[in-house]
Amino acid sequence: MLGAIAGDIIGSRFERNGWKQKDFPLFERSSVFTDDTVLTIAVADAMLNDLSYESALKTWGRRYPLAGYGGTFKGWLAGAIKGPYNSWGNGSAMRVSPVGWLCNTLGEVLAEAEASAAVTHNHPEGIKGAKAIAASIFLARTGHEKEAIRNYCIDTFQYDLRQTVDDIRPNYSFDVSCQGSVPQAIVSFLDGEDFEDTVRNAISLGGDSDTIAAMAGSIAEAYYGSVPAEILDEVFVRLTADVKQIIKQFRNTQTQLA
Repeated sequence: MLGAIAGDIIGSRFERNGWKQKDFPLFERSSVFTDDTVLTIAVADAMLNDLSYESALKTWGRRYPLAGYGGTFKGWLAGAIKGPYNSWGNGSAMRVSPVGWLCNTLGEVLAEAEASAAVTHNHPEGIKGAKAIAASIFLARTGHEKEAIRNYCIDTFQYDLRQTVDDIRPNYSFDVSCQGSVPQAIVSFLDGEDFEDTVRNAISLGGDSDTIAAMAGSIAEAYYGSVPAEILDEVFVRLTADVKQIIKQFRNTQTQLA
């Protein structure tokens, strides 16, 4: 989960600016957490404290109303939209990382990922994107190699993961759909040499930078075992006390499950 938050913060200042390079300072004054972090924390809160996903997402979303949500999600938060709204956007996948950590089997991961997505993103692509990220995290943290993760996602979700970041970058542009950003996030992880390189890959695509980096970073944290301490130091100075409290609870639960 911290990998998603780190990716979000690092990617926040690049969203919509078409950045196509891997060389950049990881953090600037303008690096902040966005809706990716807020809603990831909401999913964690729901799982840790036996809340409904709808309740947790609305509580956290309304607490941070200016975090950068899409227009339809804003309508859902405000109550103007009742129930799920058939979205295929990547909001379902950007927030799903706690599921990959807090479930004990791949079957549980897939079922819980669908449940976390379906309260808003009940379109098949929205559900598939959440499942793909959560499953990749689970496989990564349980010792599977990159080729096994790649092949599982190709076979199960029919994503094209044979391209490289260098193949994707020249013609890629801003895309908030699951089908147009989840595969690219997984490839950013598969091509990465370590956590930082994974996040740099994701941002260098020049798309929905914070979200792609959040998704890629969430898998990279699971695969490499942690987020580097120097990155976490920068992350934590940008987080609020209530967000840190859920992270503390999440870490304590992780320790108990280990």
